[in-house]
Amino acid sequence: MTPEEFGHRLEPYRRELLAHCYRMLGSVDDAEDAVQETNLRAWRSHGTFDGRSSLRVWLYRIATNACLTAVERRRAVTRSVPWLQPMPDALVTGEAPDPATVAAGRESLRLALVASLQYLPPRQRAVLILREVLDFPAAEVAAMLDTTTAAVKSTLQRARVRLDEVAPQPEHQLSDPTDPRARALLQDYIDGFENYDMAALERALRADAAIELVGTTTWFSGRDRCLPFLSGVIAAPGRWTMIPTIANGLPAAAAYERDAAGVHRAYGLGVLTVTEAGILRISVFGGGADLVARFGLPPTVTAPVQLDGGGRRPT
Repeated sequence: MTPEEFGHRLEPYRRELLAHCYRMLGSVDDAEDAVQETNLRAWRSHGTFDGRSSLRVWLYRIATNACLTAVERRRAVTRSVPWLQPMPDALVTGEAPDPATVAAGRESLRLALVASLQYLPPRQRAVLILREVLDFPAAEVAAMLDTTTAAVKSTLQRARVRLDEVAPQPEHQLSDPTDPRARALLQDYIDGFENYDMAALERALRADAAIELVGTTTWFSGRDRCLPFLSGVIAAPGRWTMIPTIANGLPAAAAYERDAAGVHRAYGLGVLTVTEAGILRISVFGGGADLVARFGLPPTVTAPVQLDGGGRRPT
């Protein structure tokens, strides 16, 4: 089998392996590196694959261990929990024909869950994801991690306890970012920034809304505190323009700030956690052109981009 033939055989699993590595590592960059490492390890050892497990199980075993190696390497450099990177839905959801499958995949990639997973010890994280997100049997997980079924069950119990300690209280969130209510909230958010429409933002935010500038210590809690901050950031109509997208199964908008020459340059991404009652959280990620490029978006725009009736950027 040539490398090209082998790569073609692995291609159907690429998106789900990327999602798995992202849950394990919380970083799109690290997840992509782990998938590349998985492909390399699989190619090197494909002659030893004896078919006693499915190809999918074999690949998840390799990917999980590649992630555990990456976590240990990262912990040797720093002991802090890394800041999360937003994941473009298009990289991991694909065009699954079953809406329920798409919804379940998005739910397991929500920012709050992925962030909480990063606080679990690496093997607890792996067991919880493999058992409760991917629904692998305990015996298969034990084989993947070279341990016993009893050890997997014990580790899972500890992981559940730890996750309950670090995870935020569950909120009833919109199941699909293309839901009409989610699109309306995203439109209010975009209108607020592009037109300096504070009434639109006040209408969109819940009373207990929060803003987090990811990677900094800046945090605002409560609509009464969020609105003055947003007013100062927006400053004037036309300073910002936005392009809608989807990140981590949530409505999002790439933000572009106008420079002195009148060109709107990529600033970053705002990811909205939404409920029927309004926007619960705005998670702001800097990163400029490099970040928006991951979402297939340009580094600059010259005019505001409007949403169409389906909440998408017109083509």
